[in-house]
Amino acid sequence: MESNSWLGVELRHFAALQAVASTGSFGRAAERLGYTQSAISQQIATLERIVGEQLVDRPGGPRPVSLTEAGQLLLRHADSIVARLQAAQADLRALQAGEAGTLRVGTFQSAGARVLPEIMRRFTSQWPLIEVMLEEHDDEEIADALERGELDVGFVLLPIGEAPLETVELLIDPYVLVVAAGSPLVDGPPSLRELAQQPLVGFRSGGSTDPIEAAFRAERLEPRWAFRSNDNQTVQGLVAAGMGCAIVPLLTVDLGDPRIVAVDLGGAVQPRVVGIGRHRDRYASPAARAFIDTALAA
Repeated sequence: MESNSWLGVELRHFAALQAVASTGSFGRAAERLGYTQSAISQQIATLERIVGEQLVDRPGGPRPVSLTEAGQLLLRHADSIVARLQAAQADLRALQAGEAGTLRVGTFQSAGARVLPEIMRRFTSQWPLIEVMLEEHDDEEIADALERGELDVGFVLLPIGEAPLETVELLIDPYVLVVAAGSPLVDGPPSLRELAQQPLVGFRSGGSTDPIEAAFRAERLEPRWAFRSNDNQTVQGLVAAGMGCAIVPLLTVDLGDPRIVAVDLGGAVQPRVVGIGRHRDRYASPAARAFIDTALAA
């Protein structure tokens, strides 16, 4: 594995490795990339020769191909390299656009409904030549899209882990208990032990990082989940229909709905921290910087 031989690695080799890994087939990888199957095979063989390792396990017959341990290791680096190239592409588009053009903004449901409208009102009045393209994602997907250069700025939940983003905090979003109007729980705040005995409606679990699950685990309690959905209106509608109560971030709640009441939980669940971010190493257009400044002001 002479280091200078690696200079022969081309981006198309990494693209072929990504396609083979995700499709499990040289043929389907070829269809995805618009190559012939033999071209994909040649690109993988060339990559294996350059790095000096077998990267793909080829069992033959109808069985899917898979990456070897070396292939999986290289794929992680390939994903990062391709993401940086996509970010470089986005940088050049932003540089060419200047004060006109497109600004791609990522948002999740509650930020889009409660935070974004005022920011948009202010920003579009100051930057009328910028076309703002809004994309709604699950909050955990926005950091990945920013890293790949698919978004210029995005609303994120802090902290963001190891993603190469520059972020600023916008607001603290406390968790509240949403109950049907007339529920005896409106006299709260109820304890987590009391809530563990109630049927709960909530979002799909975020696993070990989910603050609601963490709060119950800390008290050695097992909650009773009646229904889960990642749609804010669905969760609130089910609570209003008497299907259970919900522990949700305040931003997700329509407080004008007379069918429900939001009850303070007294800090029993760690609040969300909503921020806005951009790629740390990418060129930030004047419009992107102005959007972040406008979000802070709003």
